[in-house]
Parts: sequence; structure tokens; C-alpha cells
Amino acid sequence: MASVLAKPLRLVEGSLCQRCIALPARRTFASISQNPKHEIRSRPSAPSVLHSSRHHAQPFSSSPRRSYKTVEEAKSRYRLGPFSWQAGILFLFAGVGLTAYFRYEKARMARVRIAEANKGIGRPLVGGPFHLTDHDGKEFTEQDLKGKYSLVYFGFTHCPDICPEELDKMAGMIDRVKDKHGEVMKPVFISCDPARDTPEVIRRYLAEFHEDILGMTGTWQEVKDVCKVYRVYFSTPPDVKPGQDYLVDHSIYFYLMDPDGDFVEAIGRNFTVDAAAKVINDHIADWKGKIDKS
Repeated sequence: MASVLAKPLRLVEGSLCQRCIALPARRTFASISQNPKHEIRSRPSAPSVLHSSRHHAQPFSSSPRRSYKTVEEAKSRYRLGPFSWQAGILFLFAGVGLTAYFRYEKARMARVRIAEANKGIGRPLVGGPFHLTDHDGKEFTEQDLKGKYSLVYFGFTHCPDICPEELDKMAGMIDRVKDKHGEVMKPVFISCDPARDTPEVIRRYLAEFHEDILGMTGTWQEVKDVCKVYRVYFSTPPDVKPGQDYLVDHSIYFYLMDPDGDFVEAIGRNFTVDAAAKVINDHIADWKGKIDKS
């Protein structure tokens, strides 16, 4: 009976002893885990590791750091914005170019308005049919003016001062236009004094000014008709005797005609040679059609 009871007691005692043996180990593990100071002190701290690695990666230097310069440059660029001296020069050239272009277009449109206004309905037409004789004795009509720009001037060979001055100016205009555009203009001198201005007289007279000027004359009625279509005023004194010297009063304008024979613009005495040549050259440059350069 006793032996029967003793065997379970031994088993219980064995199990109790094993539990007791395990208890101190648990307490020891728990005590170690619950006291983190030993664990923290035994490890190297993260900042110290980073600090040491940083010192090894980049040695100490007394010169400013590159990142600081970059930040300063970025701040400077931020203060200046997107502009630089290159952008300023580009902006200046663009402004000058646009200003010149708009001025050119404004002047061109003004010339176009002048030319169109002279062709407008309700305005007296300048130019038209006529029949004359040139200084070589050949017939000449308004059709012979077409194909080129023509510059028409009315005068007379016995004029003491105004006609020679204007013909000198005409010679300067011819040369300037020819230098820029070539043989695109036909200069014409029409006499308002057919009684004294024969083809031979006109030919010798015009040779003193410019070889390109083509002289015209005709009968008194033919001269009157051409002056009428060009709106030119002229008059001779009444009761003129043969051989008597006299003056002819007439309008003083250069009439610029386009290659189609249409009136473009009148150039008065107030124009200098350069200013008059510029007017002619600008109109020629604006012309979109064909021009005879022969």
C-alpha cells in the first residue's frame, strides 16, 4: 500500500523539482530583459557611428563647402529671376527690329494710300492719251510710257533759272534710281513752248543735263492737250512777235507714273534730290508687277 502511494509522490516531486530549477532561469532572463541599460550601453550609439563615418568620408577643410556656394548661386538666380544680360541684349535687338519694321510698314501703307487715292473715284485723273514728237523726230504716245516708271516734267528751253535747276535735280534722281534699281525709269521732258522748242533745240538742250532724258514737243494744240490730261497750267504772253523773247508760265512738278501708266505722286520743288529719289525708289520697291529693265 505504501509503495503504491510512494510512486506517485516521487513523480510529483520530480516534476516539482524540474519546475523549481526552471524558475531561477526565467527570473534571470526576465531581469536581464527588463533592465535595458546594460543593452543600450553595450551598443555603439547611432549618432557616433554616423559621426565617425562622416569624418572618414570627408576630411576637415578650411575652405567653404561647395554646397554653400551652390545655394548662394541659386539664391542669386532667384533674385534676378529669368533675366540675364544675354536675354537683355536679345530683347533690345528684338525691340529695335520690330520698331524698324513697323516704321517701314507705316511708310509703305502711306505710299499705297497716296497711290490709291490718286486713282480714286471722284478725283481728277492725271495722265491720259496724248500724241507728241520726241527729240529724235519719232512719234510718242502714252503707250510708250508703259512698262517702266516714268518721271514727267513740263518746261521750256528758254527758261532762265527754274527749269535748269529742276532738270539738274532730275538728273540726280535718275542716277540714284539707276544705282538702286537699274534701268526701270523713263524720264521725260515736255516743252510748253512749241513755237521755239523744235526737236533739235530740245535735243541739244537736254544733252547738257542727262543723256537719259527724252524730250517731247508738238503742235500748239498737241501741247495743250497733253498739259490738259496732266492738269498742268501753262500760258504764253499774247501778241508775241516772231523772234521776240518771252517767258512761259507753267506748273512746276515732277509727275511720277507707274508701269501701267497710272499717276502715282507729284514731287514738288520742296523736295531735295535725295528726298525725291527716295520717294521714287520706295514706290518702285513696292511695285508687285513686272518692270521693263531694258
